[in-house]
Amino acid sequence: MRILFVFDSVEAPAAANPRLGRRLAEALSALGHEVELLELWDGTHAPPAVTGCVTHDLPFADEAAMNRALENGAAGGTPVPLRLLRLAAHPAAVGAAVRQFALHAPRRVTAARKAMEALHRQRPYDAVCAVAAPYRAAFALEGAALPGARKLLWQMDPYAANESYHAPGGYDRERALLQALDHTYITAQAAPDYAPGGPLEPCAGRVSELGFPSLVPLPREAPDPTLCAFCGTLYPGLRTPDALLKLFPRLDSRLTLVMAGGGWEAFGPQRAQAQAALGDRLKILGPVPHQQAAALERRAGVLISIGNTASNQLPSKLFEVFAAGKPVLHLAAGPRDAALPYLARWPLAFVWREAADTPALGRWLAENAGRTLPFETAEACFPEYTPACVARQFLQHAAPAAKGESL
Repeated sequence: MRILFVFDSVEAPAAANPRLGRRLAEALSALGHEVELLELWDGTHAPPAVTGCVTHDLPFADEAAMNRALENGAAGGTPVPLRLLRLAAHPAAVGAAVRQFALHAPRRVTAARKAMEALHRQRPYDAVCAVAAPYRAAFALEGAALPGARKLLWQMDPYAANESYHAPGGYDRERALLQALDHTYITAQAAPDYAPGGPLEPCAGRVSELGFPSLVPLPREAPDPTLCAFCGTLYPGLRTPDALLKLFPRLDSRLTLVMAGGGWEAFGPQRAQAQAALGDRLKILGPVPHQQAAALERRAGVLISIGNTASNQLPSKLFEVFAAGKPVLHLAAGPRDAALPYLARWPLAFVWREAADTPALGRWLAENAGRTLPFETAEACFPEYTPACVARQFLQHAAPAAKGESL
């Protein structure tokens, strides 16, 4: 098969979704399929080459500058008039804003659609798959004229059901998108929306579940049993550091905590209080390159996971944590935390829910910090998250003759 994947890293060059999509593309290429990539990027952080795949890049420095100036429309932060002044200093960003907000035709949608159509005319594809979120590539694919190609959407993050942003048009817009495409891959956590009585029930026959291709062998080194590491992005109301920062001062004083990743601008008071309580035992790195975060996780004796309050969103990062073979301390976000069923399958997991769990956690850390299980253990626990398995499931619905199956 000839397959085109469309990835979008304009807002977040290090985002997990395009990185995992590239991993699936490489797995499909290894199986003998002809795979090409259309990369929508920020014009500064060039996407990596993928073994066996041809890459076509489409930079959007104008939209990236617009998003920086407007702070992605996030609440709080710089007052709106100052954001607009910052925007006005960049003519290309102003043009991007006009196209998006006044003309309702973001260049990322119109240019990506034209690029897909041009590539398809040169050498037709059997399937074209947009990876979301973000959803600009999906909306570009929706309107693209690609005769003979199967239009696919891989929803690693929900659209209307996403609790971290307001999706224009809500479920009506999502239904229209799903019905315009041939097949959509969803996460297991999204399945209730397609059940009888769910808001997306009319589209149930057009979707199937697909795991994250996160479970791959990772380089290993002798861990430091006193080092606890968290690598991930924090979000107000969705994934917060509060419970972890309050818990850590109550643990063995020989333990240190290093946290890498963005989102700290919303948690200034918590950070200051924890720093005062922990001193040198706490180090907050902020956003770091993926390679640096991976090196930190290799050194750590315990990896930390923070649960999402949204039950329909499971961090793909969780399976990279399992692949490392290390003890996992998970701060639960309530009884509907989507990670809990998977943690129950991992032999070296401790789920902390409340203060009463702290003594047991102390004993668990004393017994397990620094232990490592072979990759084969993770592979046996979560076979559906290996790239080979994800590739096989993807292909079931990617061929032009494929027919969607209900959940």
